[in-house]
Amino acid sequence: MLRLYGYARPYRLRFGAAVGAMALYGLASAGLLWLLQPIFDDLLIAEGMLRDNERFWQVAIAIQVFTVSKGAGAYLSAYLMTDVGQRVVRDLREGLFRHILDQSAGFFAHHTTGGLMSRMSNDILRIQQVVSETMGDLLRESITVLALAGLLIYIDARLALVMISCAPLFVYPLVRLGKRVRRTTHRSQEALEELSHVTAEAFTGHRIVKAFSAEAFEAQRFGRLSQAVYRITMKVASTLSVLPPLMEWIGSLGLVGVIWYGSVRIGSGAMTTGDFMAFGGALMAMYQPIKRLSRVNANMQQARAASERVFDVMDTNSEVRERPDAQPISTLRSGITFRDVSFAYNDGDRSEVLNGISFYVPAGCVAAIVGLSGAGKSTLVNLVPRFYDVTGGAILLDGVDIRDVTLGSLRASIGIVTQETILFDDTVAHNIAYASPDADRAAIEAAARAAHAHEFIEQLPKGYGTLIGERGQRLSGGQRQRLAIARALLRNAPILILDEATSSLDAESELLVQDALARLFEDRTSFVIAHRLSTVRRADAIIVVDNGRVVEIGRHEELLAKPDSHYGRLYAKQLFDRSAETAPTTSGTVVA
Repeated sequence: MLRLYGYARPYRLRFGAAVGAMALYGLASAGLLWLLQPIFDDLLIAEGMLRDNERFWQVAIAIQVFTVSKGAGAYLSAYLMTDVGQRVVRDLREGLFRHILDQSAGFFAHHTTGGLMSRMSNDILRIQQVVSETMGDLLRESITVLALAGLLIYIDARLALVMISCAPLFVYPLVRLGKRVRRTTHRSQEALEELSHVTAEAFTGHRIVKAFSAEAFEAQRFGRLSQAVYRITMKVASTLSVLPPLMEWIGSLGLVGVIWYGSVRIGSGAMTTGDFMAFGGALMAMYQPIKRLSRVNANMQQARAASERVFDVMDTNSEVRERPDAQPISTLRSGITFRDVSFAYNDGDRSEVLNGISFYVPAGCVAAIVGLSGAGKSTLVNLVPRFYDVTGGAILLDGVDIRDVTLGSLRASIGIVTQETILFDDTVAHNIAYASPDADRAAIEAAARAAHAHEFIEQLPKGYGTLIGERGQRLSGGQRQRLAIARALLRNAPILILDEATSSLDAESELLVQDALARLFEDRTSFVIAHRLSTVRRADAIIVVDNGRVVEIGRHEELLAKPDSHYGRLYAKQLFDRSAETAPTTSGTVVA
């Protein structure tokens, strides 16, 4: 909790002003009760008449001053604390979002999207309630209780000390029940996280759910989790509901004692009626703040559980880190070298996915990476932009280890087109210009024309201003792919990665995409993972990967000519489309 409130440090002046307003509220509350003494002792008589008109006006003015001061303190403290709380939550939410985005691909492989969204929504909501509301109540009611306690001591120090000595009767149940609330809330947040995960999966995969008529199954799964959340929430509610009556009963014991003691003191002449009324009024007034404080403790425990979950994510360090002395990369001149590269996922197994990978791709060449599913092709190309870091060996750009290069400049030098095209729920123009936000309309259209996307874009309802829906669902697969290629063209990066970018296209779409890819390959160093012969034959060299190792490197004709060629067996099994025809280029040579 101290770490959480550390986020309020930049706003300490506003926080200090809020505390000052709370002090005004507490003192004014005590002042109003203090006026009971002169009202009963100086103004009222048995017949209900006023004894002193001048004293009456003094008390009346004091009542107005204290009332206005109390109202001003309440308003300012509530407003300022809400302002500080919302600023803290804003900073925390933005920091959490940026921290998650900065994590490596391995982090996202071990955390579900629904779980991360639950941290961003459910947990932050718990924290927001405490920082913007509960913290204000804690300080305001605590200051009020202290002011009222001071009034009790002023009126009758002996009786006040007796009442204060009973404080453990209030504190002990709060502490015990607070621990129970924190444990139960932690389970509740975990259940909500799982519920968010199931919801995200069902909505994202809605087509599969419908295709297999699994709506009832998903509804039952959601219902079971929803019921679990309900049961845990009711446990929290039952614990919270115990607090008010418990506090009220303990308070009633104190009130009985005060009445008995007051009657004895008044009978002996040691206390006036006005003193007793002021003392009793202050004691009764302390009940509501203490009752609120019991709720405050429960809310604080809920926020503590949520904070632990949020900071658990924020304390996760990315496996891919930028070195302090990293330098920005310049334009690729000579080429890219894989030098004895090994890699293993950090998932407890630690078995190597890649082992002893070595080859060199000259600048401007196209290298096709082929192999059976699970051979390590995608993992290999994912190491270039440092989605993961190698666990052995090194990848060199112009002889410089990519770990010695700033992440921003490295990834700015790479354009990526994947099989699963990732587009955003935005306009066509903004999706093309996603990596080049300063691009003008002419540049966007030029990239679209080069990717053979301009024609279908012009036919959309609003052209380049058309919203394409979540993940581009309002477009066909070929249209989405051409937008991705246009995005890569506009970025104009010297290094290109194509991860099975054409494997799911129909024949017509593939012809258009292939022509767009031919333009995309120009003057770029490219890595291509493909099952289509047309794309593979365009490559300057084919790198055959099997069980995490490079087993062959060469051109299409060279590899087919080798006896018992691994590539030849792949070809014979018709893993490539034989129908497409593309002449190979000769811009360079790839060597092992």
